[in-house]
Amino acid sequence: PQTMPDGQGQTGSFMLLAAQRIEVLRGPFSTLYGNASGGVISVFTESGRDPPSLLSTLGFGSYGSFNANVVGQGVAGGVGYVVGASHFETDGYRDHSAASRDLGVGKLTFSPAPGTRVTILATTQSQPDSQDPLGLTRAQWEADPRQSDPVSTAFDTRKSIGQQQIGVSVEHDIGDATQLKAVVYGGQRDIRQYLSFSGAALTSSGGTVDLQRGFGGASLRLTHRFSRTLSLITGAEYESQDEHRRGYVNNNGDLGDLRRDEDDKVASTAVYAQMKWDFAQDLSLTAGVRGNAVRFDSADHYITPDNPDDSGNRDYRKTVPVAGITWHARDNVNVYASYGQGFETPTFAEIAYRDAGPGINFDLKPATSTAYEVGVKTEFAKDQRLDVALFSTDTADEIVIDAATGGRTTYKNGGKTRRQGVEVEYGGDLGHGVRAHLALTWLDAKFVDAITTGSPPVVLDAGNKLPGVPAFTAYGELAWTPTALPWLETALEVQSSAKIYVNERNSDAAPAYTIANVRVGVQKSIAGVRWGAFARLNNITDRNYVGSVIVGDTNGRYFEPAPGRNWFAGVSANVGF
Repeated sequence: PQTMPDGQGQTGSFMLLAAQRIEVLRGPFSTLYGNASGGVISVFTESGRDPPSLLSTLGFGSYGSFNANVVGQGVAGGVGYVVGASHFETDGYRDHSAASRDLGVGKLTFSPAPGTRVTILATTQSQPDSQDPLGLTRAQWEADPRQSDPVSTAFDTRKSIGQQQIGVSVEHDIGDATQLKAVVYGGQRDIRQYLSFSGAALTSSGGTVDLQRGFGGASLRLTHRFSRTLSLITGAEYESQDEHRRGYVNNNGDLGDLRRDEDDKVASTAVYAQMKWDFAQDLSLTAGVRGNAVRFDSADHYITPDNPDDSGNRDYRKTVPVAGITWHARDNVNVYASYGQGFETPTFAEIAYRDAGPGINFDLKPATSTAYEVGVKTEFAKDQRLDVALFSTDTADEIVIDAATGGRTTYKNGGKTRRQGVEVEYGGDLGHGVRAHLALTWLDAKFVDAITTGSPPVVLDAGNKLPGVPAFTAYGELAWTPTALPWLETALEVQSSAKIYVNERNSDAAPAYTIANVRVGVQKSIAGVRWGAFARLNNITDRNYVGSVIVGDTNGRYFEPAPGRNWFAGVSANVGF
């Protein structure tokens, strides 16, 4: 799992060239995967197969961007293998935004006995000194979107990440109807981040964050099919994380004196069960329950007369159910309804700081949610797919940003929130080599309770919109492969977003935008080598727009501009042996 035991999720170690597929599980059905209610993203790495092959890619683009990848795969002595490496670097669209990243992946698959399958997967990530240009005020963004805030260079704001992880999965068939799966994993993640202030005060926790995190876990899952219509999955898992957190003074980009020193530990235990019952010819019922117990402990080692002992602990426990029913109305039409509860504990990143004074914010409560969804999935004609979903999620004690200052963010519970909306997705063949894809989301996300925000505190009436959440997003694509040129593909992409509020007061917002991109690619086999080339032009109208916002920034630096018109092009070669 790339989600840490405390709930933090990172995607930086994914090497997409080695990915076979990506699956997205939407909605509250997270019984088998975790206690949060948003859903699951699963990236499946390729498995080695015959014949062996070597795939390499090379790409260049705007702002000094460069990317090189190589992936080798095959089978030797009954063991499937995949080995890959990736290097990326860029000067960055904005000042003080250069970055580089090296990734590695290795996977082995083999069967030591009939009915037994073993998978070993290891990944590594090295991302040294990625520069942070910080957000801009509205005036700065409108004057020059490529600038960085002056304090980013004054304090040399940057972040370094190193991660190594390995996991082993063993699946064993116990007869034809029962399968047992065991997983064990472990890893290390180190982070050092220089923020945009010195943090010299004895109770400031410092302006440089240094984290050394060891993590691991184990799980056991049993799948049994009682009959053709009834199956059950049961399991248990244990995960732990031990993080040594230190804070230092940021002496204008150099490491200064110690201002924080603590050991933070989290242990998570869960048991779950989920059954699927086809109780009628056209009706299927899925129901599950998950019991969660999460304990946070912090041992403070930085104790002075001005900085007292901030050690403490907190336990979170909850059992959450999910249920769903599917009506197979026709061979090409499924209608479904689902219900689920969610339980989201705060992460150590969210409880790391208080809004005032030093120490862990153990007052932060978990968010609990209740979600409903109804929808239809249909292939209404040959090569024509339409999905429509209506959803509603009520969350109590929503964990929201309290304030963001110089790269440091504090959190609070924002009362009750509600998200209601509609999602529509279409994909189809329009004939003559043209394929279309369209995804639309309308979302009303708001505070149901009155909340207190800002400094000095201001009480806001219920109904304000959640910051950072657009009310409308859209993505559309038209791709064309000429019948006479099957090795060629061209495409036009359009992305659109409604405005995005930057704080709970809704006093300012990143404006709505629509941009378009074009791409072209070719694939051709020559002398046993599968050659490829591609080029894409993004933001073809050179729109000046905000790609993301920093919610609640106390300095008003809410806006992170997206690149203007930019390009990326590359070549690939896949050699079989």
